[in-house]
Amino acid sequence: MVVILALLPFYIRGYWIRVLTTLFMSAVLAEALNLVVGYAGYAAFGNGVFFGIGAYTTAVLMTRLGWSFFPAMAASCFLAAALAFILGWPVLRLRGHYFAIATIGINMAVMEIVTYIGITGGGKGISLPIYPGNIVKQGLFFYYCMFILLILSVAITYWVANSRLGYGLRAIKTEPEAAEVMGVNTTLYKVLAWSISAALTGVAGSINAYWLTFLEPLFVFDIMISVEAFVMVLLGGPATIFGPVIGAFFLKLLSELIWSQFTLIHMGVLGLIIVIITLFLPSGIMGLWRQITLRWSKVRTTAANQ
Repeated sequence: MVVILALLPFYIRGYWIRVLTTLFMSAVLAEALNLVVGYAGYAAFGNGVFFGIGAYTTAVLMTRLGWSFFPAMAASCFLAAALAFILGWPVLRLRGHYFAIATIGINMAVMEIVTYIGITGGGKGISLPIYPGNIVKQGLFFYYCMFILLILSVAITYWVANSRLGYGLRAIKTEPEAAEVMGVNTTLYKVLAWSISAALTGVAGSINAYWLTFLEPLFVFDIMISVEAFVMVLLGGPATIFGPVIGAFFLKLLSELIWSQFTLIHMGVLGLIIVIITLFLPSGIMGLWRQITLRWSKVRTTAANQ
């Protein structure tokens, strides 16, 4: 699959290059959120704040200070992770809906700050330099940037899931008090998970900013960025390696199909489908796949014994 996606841009048109680039970005956001939602069990509805931080850091560094893109992207990654690390110590001591509300509040507060700071362009927005090259090269550049970031995010999730950090996060999600008694530094583990999530989200925001070449606070700090990523995690299967990616692919392609068939009411139709899927697939697509595999295995075992 990785090889197919790597070679696909040479066989498809510009429209689908853009669709797949957006799809990769959504999958990265979902995979990053999965570290907090899926493994730690914390509903971070304001995680999109790091998307905006990454976008505006890149924009300011490139336009005001003349930095090139990749150093600006690295700075965006660091700043997003640093913000999560600093805010994580007090905020991650909250639980349940208190934490969810706090993350939404952080998102709104940062958006207001960016709106009223002159260096960011304020409410008028800020324009970034255009990628040097024709439209074909531009499409390929951002396609592979998002594609590589997606591979990196999956690899990081795999590493976290199979590391001491991952086991600690699962323990925190199941029974935080018992995990702390067993010697798990619960606050540190949650802060580290949120920082890694923020770093990936910040890089996605950085790439997206350079790709779009224009930013405004209401767009990059939109709370729906976090909500949509949250739905992707639940749809694909939380606390799984590939679940968020599958959820992102499914939701985005379904959205594209519905948009083409139901131009005026596509959001309502899509929302209804999401509710139905969530009700009947509480463990996500990966959970359904595990159930089918388990039942098939039992059928084969029974048939072999007979």
